[in-house]
Amino acid sequence: MTSTLNWCAGTRKVRGVSKYWSEAARQAAPYIPGDQPQGKVIKLNTNENPYPPSPKVLAALRDEVGAQLRRYPDPTAAQVRTAAAELYSLSPEEVFVGNGSDEVLAFAFQAFFHRDLPVRFPDITYSFYPVYAQLYQIPAEIVPVAADFSIDPEDYFHSPGGVILANPNAPTGLFMPVEAVAAVAAHNPSRVVVVDEAYVDFGGCSAAPLVREYPNLLVVQTLSKSRALAGLRVGLAFGSPELIAGLDRIKGSFNSYTVDRLAITAAEAALRDEEYTRTVCAQIVQTRMEFMHRLNELGFRGTDSKANFVFVTHPVVAAADIYAELKERGIYVRYFPAPRTADYLRITIGTPAEMDTVAAALAEIIKLYSA
Repeated sequence: MTSTLNWCAGTRKVRGVSKYWSEAARQAAPYIPGDQPQGKVIKLNTNENPYPPSPKVLAALRDEVGAQLRRYPDPTAAQVRTAAAELYSLSPEEVFVGNGSDEVLAFAFQAFFHRDLPVRFPDITYSFYPVYAQLYQIPAEIVPVAADFSIDPEDYFHSPGGVILANPNAPTGLFMPVEAVAAVAAHNPSRVVVVDEAYVDFGGCSAAPLVREYPNLLVVQTLSKSRALAGLRVGLAFGSPELIAGLDRIKGSFNSYTVDRLAITAAEAALRDEEYTRTVCAQIVQTRMEFMHRLNELGFRGTDSKANFVFVTHPVVAAADIYAELKERGIYVRYFPAPRTADYLRITIGTPAEMDTVAAALAEIIKLYSA
């Protein structure tokens, strides 16, 4: 295990260090998001949903825009908590709502992890985890994933300070069975186990129903991916009332109104239109399977992704070269230049037409470099 906290966090060039910065600002290693290109491009680098939100969401937003925007939103987001609870036969007291899952995760780091006890997470995972650990001065035990990028749940038993796992993992897309999540929670009875399920609707199975059996388990989800609300920022957490109360204490010490009225309205409507969500997710999964088949024909190999992206490598052409060539063609994907991921690209699944264009571009690039 290692305590290095710089995997894929990236570095941001700054012209000197401001004399006004606090020590925390001086030491921070900010998360670097994917490019946000403008103009006519194919943007497959930030795992956004290629389809619009539910029509019921758009209708609800139109009804909400009006004089009521002068009023503060409900600080508890009660209508969202109720709708989310119904999905898993839980109570609203077992649900927390935040400004995107990143905020929920930040609150979880502050509420449940300790400055003198290391939190445990994989070396290849969502790169915000080491950023939060450093920002909140929480030591880390970083566990290497296997050569095939899989996670051994036993590596996370008896953690001194708690556990955080993305499931499906990012950027690999690999899913760990719910039984394995239960085992990790069972073997950390006095520590909190956070499971980040940002991509669970694309082929996984949520651990949310387990929170009553394991009071130390916190399951975090987002409405950015499967429900196409990345632009409104809504995140959820499911857990025991004790854990939810801990998140509420951090939120109440930070900002009472982290979720605005429009986001609350949209989130409730999205959560209540599960039929639309299932239809969209099924289309994305089908496109993912077809796209991966075409990549295999071009010589690519990848993980068994259960997310809305693929994680692939080519035996002949370097990932960095493919990334650059795609960018020249106006196609944006994600490249992680860290040692264990430098041979791989993460490609978000877009519409069938977009993936046809990407597949054709990749065929050209492979032919170019194989000549």
